Amino acid sequence: MPYYRRVGEVPRKRHTQFRQPDGTLYAEELVGQEGFSSDSSLLYHRHAPTAIVAAEEFTPPAVTRVPNLPLKPRHLRTHKLDGAGADPVLGRQYLLANDDVRIAYVLADRPSPLFRDATGDHCLYLEAGSLRVESPFGVLDAVAGDYVIIPTSTIHRLVPTGDEPARLLAIEAAGHIGPPKRYLSVRGQFLEHSPYCERDVRGPDAPLLVDDEDVEVLVRHRSRAARPDGSGTVWTRHVYAHHPFDVVGWDGHLYPWAFSIHDFEPITGRVHQPPPVHQTFQGPNFVICSFVPRKVDYHPDAIPVPYNHHNVDSDEMLFYTGGNYEARRGSGIEQGSISLHPSGFTHGPQPGAAERSIGVDFFDELAVMVDTFRPLDLCDAASACEDDGYAWTWARRVS
Repeated sequence: MPYYRRVGEVPRKRHTQFRQPDGTLYAEELVGQEGFSSDSSLLYHRHAPTAIVAAEEFTPPAVTRVPNLPLKPRHLRTHKLDGAGADPVLGRQYLLANDDVRIAYVLADRPSPLFRDATGDHCLYLEAGSLRVESPFGVLDAVAGDYVIIPTSTIHRLVPTGDEPARLLAIEAAGHIGPPKRYLSVRGQFLEHSPYCERDVRGPDAPLLVDDEDVEVLVRHRSRAARPDGSGTVWTRHVYAHHPFDVVGWDGHLYPWAFSIHDFEPITGRVHQPPPVHQTFQGPNFVICSFVPRKVDYHPDAIPVPYNHHNVDSDEMLFYTGGNYEARRGSGIEQGSISLHPSGFTHGPQPGAAERSIGVDFFDELAVMVDTFRPLDLCDAASACEDDGYAWTWARRVS
């Protein structure tokens, strides 16, 4: 996490006596990455965070993965997946996945169960609605346009708030997600050239204390067992003797945090800038980028839309979440669309887009991009919402 936070009550020195009003010790929990060698936070619980009273195998909703065969660009219309609503964890409809990342979409209208993912960090992008993220660190409120980063193994609950369901794009990593290293100093401060900084980052600012007993928590964890979705993960249901939201204070650098895409400051130039200028986060073998409203290329002969390109090492997924995406006009792309342009395919603007863009000085677009360094497989929900004609739109033919 970019910077240190202190929330609630903590003693002056770490790992020293810190007593409750009845004289008993608060229970310390150090949450840390990479074997005590990276970011961590120290939490103080009223009850032992180790006290479970039951554990049993849990079977989550089934997910299958198939290769992108035949290899072609894909267009997924996520809003076609709208149903009666679901919870924002078990209701996720998985679209794309590889061994590094899973990408899902959900229209959430009810709270999730308590959930801990021991396989990696989550990056949630809120397309619409509002959401409350509850965890032992406190409460974090999110609104449309927010990214929320939830660190590995954080017990949390997602609660849609407001009158409308929350629309979520969930990016689940097999490791850690954070700001690109090139944006940070050796001590973790955002540098001057970074498109966002500490002032833009929000974290929990008060403890969340819940009194309850025999509390169920679903845990996804690693396994060597083969699974239909190829993930190598299994699930367990734990029952905790006391509610895990019993932390009176904590401090450190590791906690759930939020950042609004509207606070991303675009980097522009005289001619078209490549996707790395839009990078927002990095994960294991993938990056997340933000395309935001911005002034565009100001060379007198500039062509503002992207040139045809083939990133030979990456699959490119783009989630269209607002404005007008000039390069895709005429392709059927709409609010909530996802395009997948795989390695092995050269992609670029739709016919006529380059000529139309000449002289344009501003793009009003909002999109989230995930570039992966391993091929993305298609999951069940992708087939349910695919626009089968997208691959032929550059040739202006119907399949």
